[in-house]
Amino acid sequence: MIPPGADTVLVRYGDIGVKSTKVRRDMEDSLESNLRAMLDSRDVPGELDWRWSRPRIRTPAADRTTDVARDTFGIVSASPAVSTEPTMAAIREALAETAGAIGVDGSFAVEARRAGEREAHPFTSEDIEREGGRAIWEVLADPEVDLEDPSRTFYVECRSEEAFVFTEKRAGPGGLPLGTQRPLVALLSGGIDSPVAAWEAMKRGAPVIPLYFDFEAYGGADHVARAVESARTLAGYAPNHASDLRIAPAGAVADRLVSEVGPTRMLSLRRFMLRVADRVAEESGAAGIVTGEAIGQKSSQTSANLAVTDRVARLPVHRPLLTRDKQEIIAQAREIGTYEDATIAAGCNRIAPDYPETNASVEAVDAAEPDLGTLVEEAVSGIETVEL
Repeated sequence: MIPPGADTVLVRYGDIGVKSTKVRRDMEDSLESNLRAMLDSRDVPGELDWRWSRPRIRTPAADRTTDVARDTFGIVSASPAVSTEPTMAAIREALAETAGAIGVDGSFAVEARRAGEREAHPFTSEDIEREGGRAIWEVLADPEVDLEDPSRTFYVECRSEEAFVFTEKRAGPGGLPLGTQRPLVALLSGGIDSPVAAWEAMKRGAPVIPLYFDFEAYGGADHVARAVESARTLAGYAPNHASDLRIAPAGAVADRLVSEVGPTRMLSLRRFMLRVADRVAEESGAAGIVTGEAIGQKSSQTSANLAVTDRVARLPVHRPLLTRDKQEIIAQAREIGTYEDATIAAGCNRIAPDYPETNASVEAVDAAEPDLGTLVEEAVSGIETVEL
């Protein structure tokens, strides 16, 4: 529920606030730029007012603007608010109007925060809570006050030049502003896990370069389409940073591994993918690779097998989902919007052997693996780019 006449969105960030002065200033600049791009890309009106540690957005569409803000990496929460004069009379009036419009089903409380020089206001935060609560009480029919566990909390932020009244804090992703870290190449299958992992890397400030492997006869056009849609959804969170999707041909390597390699086939396939990703990272200036792997989730993802596949990567391989449970990952995929396009069975399921190795050694994989150097070169040179 938003206050009647809401004209401002209050924005809060977390990790940025603990950085050094210079780093904080740079990150604030990045966050402001990203937020402007998000508003523009979603055609939502808003004028940023970037003062102090509480940025605000002046907007005639506070509800929609709040949702845009809460999709922006680096933002911890956002609140649609109505602005008013920083006087007790104006604050009381705004609280009474808000309470009268949205009502209270049960108990309520007022939580106030006053900032600025002591001389700016002849009252304290406690005064606002007490007087504001009285104003709400007078509007509602026999309301119950509960300061410990209220059904609804009315918030007031009072600063030297302006005050704000709001009733909710919508959670954002948190993390760091996108673009404050070097890019990463994200292995994107279009399944459930890899888009969530890419999103998590973006949350920590690293733009991603999505890389999909087309297994051709082992996959199909529907598999390519879901990868494109997953990449497009991720790009919606990064309109001024998103990289186009790279699609690498991988049908030839799948054919060869299926015909020549037994239980360690999937490990050789993962090693092939990491070798190609290394080359893409080198050419695009990325600092590492991100995957959706989690310990023990698949035969190729046991702790032993991950050690074997990582041996071929020259750059760090980041796994944001390393210890996450599947149901938790599914829930996040639904939340960020990548789940619906991730429910088609992956093509690599047709590549997997009947009895895959779960505790491989480097020596065993090396012995069974054919020389894939030429296929790596062909995959790199055959990469196609899908503009998003």
